[in-house]
This record gives sequence, structure tokens and C-alpha cells, in this order.
Amino acid sequence: MNTQAPSAHTCRRHRAAVTAVLTLPLLTVTACGTTNGSGAPSVVDQTTRPTTGAATSGGTSGTSAPSTPSASTAPGTTARAPSTSGGTGTVTGTGTATGTAVKQIRTSVYFLHGEHVSPAPRTVTAPATATGAVRALLAGPSGYERSHGRTTAIPSGTRLRSIVVRNHVATVDLSGRYDDGGGSLSMRARLAQVVFTATRFSSIHSVRFALDGKPVKYFGGEGIVLNRPVGRADFEDVTPAVLMESPVIGNSVHTPLRVWGSANTFEAVFRLKVTDITGRTCADVRVQATSGTGTRGTFDVTFPYKAARTGPGLLTAYYLSAKDGRPVTVDTVPLTVNR
Repeated sequence: MNTQAPSAHTCRRHRAAVTAVLTLPLLTVTACGTTNGSGAPSVVDQTTRPTTGAATSGGTSGTSAPSTPSASTAPGTTARAPSTSGGTGTVTGTGTATGTAVKQIRTSVYFLHGEHVSPAPRTVTAPATATGAVRALLAGPSGYERSHGRTTAIPSGTRLRSIVVRNHVATVDLSGRYDDGGGSLSMRARLAQVVFTATRFSSIHSVRFALDGKPVKYFGGEGIVLNRPVGRADFEDVTPAVLMESPVIGNSVHTPLRVWGSANTFEAVFRLKVTDITGRTCADVRVQATSGTGTRGTFDVTFPYKAARTGPGLLTAYYLSAKDGRPVTVDTVPLTVNR
């Protein structure tokens, strides 16, 4: 046995290692913006806590394993998936200066398709996940998204001043440009875009608004009342009857295909159809959400499809008219459909 005492150099190295191990979690907690015992946020400017996917109830589901969209073509699939296997998408890279791990979160921001909110993929860097998502929203849709009918009601030049999260409520402070112009539909749509983008993270349930540091009680010339935190349920009028949360526009999908989201349709029933590059119907399935007919429920289904060729395709949500049985399209999501 070697009983030689360790050198002073070795002791200093060991003490440094122990100090690093003890200090790192404390730094992580501070950066994440966790709350203290009183519920006050630890981080009060530009940063908000990173979140993991929250479980939500699903409707019917297939027996096959869910598909995993390609990270290269689909930079943001789920941040709030309804199962533990499909939580927040994360990608870990290496920092250039220090060699430390950088955690990126795949999430969605919400633009408009017609007059309803529609998710689009984005990747943000932890810990400022909600901040990054809202800033990506303010940057507007990409050229590809615009070419497929995605728009925004948020005025160009709107800036995010800060986001503070406390007790699952995010206070989003935007520049005064945010309430410029537009009628009641535009005003409600731009509010919904921010609310849906922020509440994609499970740590945020609702949103309070501020403009240039001042709390907003009445929004815009339309006088929309905002004297309390607002959530997704407050914007049912700008939410499609079937909101497909995943896959989202531009994703690359494989069979079997997993689709999840929420729906408010007659008797909670609707259909999902996949078409491939040839226009051929690859799959057409009946889906039943957890509730409907005036009450929004959730769904989570997995089903196989058979594409003739790989290429641009379309996922369509529709229902059959109770009047004449004709299909009524609710929303469409352009995808890359793989054989």
C-alpha cells in the first residue's frame, strides 16, 4: 500500500473539483429562474425558466410507436407533448469558448393560418426558453411558412422587453408598437399568438401583458379587457376546431405517424387524412377527442400510412358535415411525407 501523502498541488485540484460540483447546481437553479419560498421569481429580466413537456390527456391512440420527426428538417416539434416519451425536444451542443454543454429546446411559435392560430417549429436555447420563443414569434414567419399561408397579426417592429414567470403566470412586457393598428380580430389574434407561444411551455399556464413597463388592463382601441391573466381558453374564437400541435408545418414524418393536439368538434369526432406528393391519400382515419360539442378536448393518435413516393405532402383535419355529409376542412399542415 502506498501511504505517501498527497501533494499540495493535488489537494488544490481536488478542492477545485469539489467546489465546481457544489457550485454548478446553484448556478443552474439561478439561471432557470426558479421561484423562492414566497413564489417570487429568481430571475426578473430577459430570462425565464426552461421547461419540460407536460403530460396531457389523449384520445384514442394506435398500437404502433410514435414517429420521430427529423431534427434537421423539423427544428421544433414538441414542447408540451402528451406523453412522457414525447416531451420537450432537446438538442445538446458544445459552447465555443468554454466547451460547456448548450441545451436547445424544440418548441413552437404560433402564427395565423387564415383567422386561427397555427404552430410553426422553432429551436430556442435554455434557460431563456420562453423569451427565445416569443422573440422568434415577433420575428415573423419564414418565407416557407408565408408561402403556405402563415401570417402574423403582430405589428412589425414590436420588441420584447422582458418576461417574468411567477406561479405559472408569465408577465410579458412588449414595446408600445404591439397595440398599433388593427380591428378587434387583429387585436385578439395577436394576443392569442403570444399566449399560445408562451403556454406551450408547461411552466406557464397564463399570461399578463404589459406595454413599455406598464400593466395593460384594456388593450388597443377596441378596449379588450385584460384585467386578469389570460390563457388559451380565452381565445377559442381564434383557435381552429382541430388544433394540430404535432406534427407542425415543415416537419419530416415517417410511418406510423403520431398526431396530437386539441379539438372542439361535434360529438368530439373528426378525421385526419395524409396525402403524398402524388396527391394520393395515404391514410384517412377517424379520431375522437376526449370531449367536444362546445368543450375542447385533447387527442393523441398514431396510425400507419403508405406513401407512393417521398416528398411534399399534406396532413388535413376535417369533419363530415351533419347537413349533407360533405367533408369540411378545418386545417392543413404541409409536411415532408417519407415512404
